[in-house]
Amino acid sequence: MLEGCVPWPDAFARDYIQSGFWPALGLADLLDERAASHPGSIFLSDNLGQLSYAEVNRLASRLARQLTELGFRDRDIALLQLPNIKEFYIVFFALQKIGAVPIMCLPAHRFSEIRHFTLATGAKAHFFAPEFRGFDFVAMAREVQADAPTLGHLFATGEGAEPGLTYLDPLLEGGERDAPGGEYKVDPLDVAFMHLSGGTTGVPKLIPRTHADYIYNCRECARVLQWGSETKFLAALPAAHNFPLGAPGMVAILSVGGGMVLSSSTEAGAIFAAIEKFGATVLPATPAFLIGLLDSPARKNHDLASLTQAIVGGQRMLPELFDRLRAAFPHINPIQVFGMAEGLTNLVHPDDPEEVKRETQGRPATTGDEIKIVDEEDAEVPVGAIGELITRGPYTIRGYYRAEEHNRDAFTADGFYRTGDLVRLHGSGNLIVEGRKKDLINRGGEKISAEEVENLILAHPQVRMVALVAMPDPVMGERGCAFVVPTAGGSLTLDELKQFLLEKKIAKFKLPERLEIVQSFPLTTVGKISKKELRERIASELSSLENG
Repeated sequence: MLEGCVPWPDAFARDYIQSGFWPALGLADLLDERAASHPGSIFLSDNLGQLSYAEVNRLASRLARQLTELGFRDRDIALLQLPNIKEFYIVFFALQKIGAVPIMCLPAHRFSEIRHFTLATGAKAHFFAPEFRGFDFVAMAREVQADAPTLGHLFATGEGAEPGLTYLDPLLEGGERDAPGGEYKVDPLDVAFMHLSGGTTGVPKLIPRTHADYIYNCRECARVLQWGSETKFLAALPAAHNFPLGAPGMVAILSVGGGMVLSSSTEAGAIFAAIEKFGATVLPATPAFLIGLLDSPARKNHDLASLTQAIVGGQRMLPELFDRLRAAFPHINPIQVFGMAEGLTNLVHPDDPEEVKRETQGRPATTGDEIKIVDEEDAEVPVGAIGELITRGPYTIRGYYRAEEHNRDAFTADGFYRTGDLVRLHGSGNLIVEGRKKDLINRGGEKISAEEVENLILAHPQVRMVALVAMPDPVMGERGCAFVVPTAGGSLTLDELKQFLLEKKIAKFKLPERLEIVQSFPLTTVGKISKKELRERIASELSSLENG
């Protein structure tokens, strides 16, 4: 595997191969196969047009050859930070064809995160749209490049002529670049790309996923969900996330020959229009995203009869939201998914009883998954009791990239990943998610490391101590509330705090959305800040405001 990654132990790897879990394929091989068997089938659709499997494969091959001519080689690392546009998938597969490793960045990431990913990996290139939602990515990329000597190539979508910037459109033009051959033959057991963790300690950790493990993961999701060539998956959630990328998402769709309907807008009207125009059958959503769609009057203006499944994940869908979805779209089969970029995917099955669909977050998607629900001493709890979910299997990583010290805490001695999720077993055998053990805020499916934001807040001259905790929110599930003990004579407002953090160039979704000024913090028996008490305090205060 790529240096800095943790391989599966030999005995496990042999078993996974012999059991047929790991295919002898790379991700680019999947696209090659589909382009050969069904060249005219539509793979990508958006408001600018459609591309067949053969066309996507041809464009990805063109770009792969251009990157090779520019000096890119297998195991070179690149930052992939594109919105939900066709170029995201073309670049992704171009990198797969030459054995390069993309880091799946989000459009919401800013200088702080991008710089960290670059320096941590020695990334050679950064792919981005010049402007998206009012933000200048060219300026940010140049700023990162000035601080990162390995970042020799900046690639922007579109066309233009600026020093030090390569535009993609000219690289995708036809001609002699359509000549066959010359692409790298990947080792299926090597790293295909790196996801980003939600992270409870500092900036996100890097999650290496191999070709074989990810293909297995995604194929099994498609099997459980009963997808086929007629399935059309709406990609409105960020394409780089594990959910829309493959589990279940694009790679699962690729495995069955279905189609992707792309939307770079998350506005309800644009979503409904895309569903109607291209006949999307699968609506993936976080609970917060789903609430926005259900609240929108625009849905009454569109024909949404093509939808057959709503797959809801990122955080638990409460029964009340399940009921709203059922009432609004009685023809849609609601499917809860509970997964993680580190591996394990749990799915409610389409033919599960209604109560199970409403109350649970699914069960492991594959026969190779091993799960345990354990207490603080790693002893398994009785059936029905709440404990931490730990897991290992043929598509759950054995370690984060270049994080040896962190890995000692994140994994058990026998290789189980500590998810930090508190769950209990339902009578059906499915899991019910009860909360988080780790210090993490789940804002509409985006995971915020409290420690990362706290470390930035502590640099404010008016702050002596800070604790960032989750506060309940009816739409996003959770939002961040900063409890601050100010310096002697100091003062601080929420707007001042937000402006300070924006100057640190972090993603906007990480900003605290409430500020509580306190003179001291409650402490646990061992002298640590009791975040549990702070969470209870803000939840009680919000409840009082709502009821009073």
